[in-house]
Amino acid sequence: MMALRQLGFLKLNFRREETPDEDRRVLALFRNRAELKKAYGELQEEIYRLKDRIKQQEGATQRVQEMLSALETRLGVTETAFPALAFYQLRRLWQTGRELLQRFVAELAAQQEERERRQHLLEHNRRQFAKRQAAEQRLRDAQRLAAQEAARLADLEARRARLERFWHYFKRRALEQTIARTRAAAATVDLSLTAAREAVEEIAREPMPEFPGLSLDARRAINTAAVAYAEVLCLRLARTQLVAMAREATRHREVTDEYGSREECEALMRQIDVADGLLRGRANLTQEVRQRSDRLKQVARYRASMDAAPTAESLAFSEEDALTGTPGGLAAARMPNVLAEDTWDLYSVLLR
Repeated sequence: MMALRQLGFLKLNFRREETPDEDRRVLALFRNRAELKKAYGELQEEIYRLKDRIKQQEGATQRVQEMLSALETRLGVTETAFPALAFYQLRRLWQTGRELLQRFVAELAAQQEERERRQHLLEHNRRQFAKRQAAEQRLRDAQRLAAQEAARLADLEARRARLERFWHYFKRRALEQTIARTRAAAATVDLSLTAAREAVEEIAREPMPEFPGLSLDARRAINTAAVAYAEVLCLRLARTQLVAMAREATRHREVTDEYGSREECEALMRQIDVADGLLRGRANLTQEVRQRSDRLKQVARYRASMDAAPTAESLAFSEEDALTGTPGGLAAARMPNVLAEDTWDLYSVLLR
């Protein structure tokens, strides 16, 4: 019994102790669980966003279908079909002006970019030529010095070789000191020669610097020409109300009944057809744009030193821009500020 009581004081631990590897596996499990929960949350948010976009797209599709249905109804009735035709032809007239401006700016930008790229290449080649000449001159100087030191060293070693007698001991000793100094000088010259060769090779390996794009002056000149072109297009339609009517049509998504009867709509569409031909005409275009660009360059102001587009306020027109000689004794009309009014969607065309 005493022996059993003594055994009762013994505490036996039958639990298996966890090893460090098991601890790492448990930590990795919890970490993976946290990452999975985070990924699941992100996927849920993405699903909500996609569902919201689907709802928005469904709403937009529904609105387009309603517009198409209303348009079909209008086109099916003679009284409303002709105003619809006039409405969309006015929108097309505005689109024509914008496309002409976009093409004009794209052509000017391409031409100017080609010129500036060539100038960029010429300047790079000029700099490289000057650097290469300087480096090659240093290389030639180093080669000449290395050849001189090598010849001097060879001469000294040849003189030492001739001093073979025992009474030449002191002369040979002095000559060996000179040879040692000459070898040190030759080693220094060789280092300079190696550096000069590496400099020439480094210049040859230099890549062509990337073209930085159109310069600020070029972008400003192109934007000024675009404004001038927009003015020229307005001038060609100055005796009509088509620019204002086309602008108003672009502000509406649905057809409006503001164009009168069938006869009036037909007359308006004939006028639009003539106006389209006037806008696309190329006669005297370059001269007209250049004349107006010269005036705009004198008055254009910019909000910041790096801005490429002028301020609309600086392009206010003077009396010389009044359109005189209008038929019917009408008062002279001023040229609209095409930049302030964003005529032909001019702001979307200008270079930044």
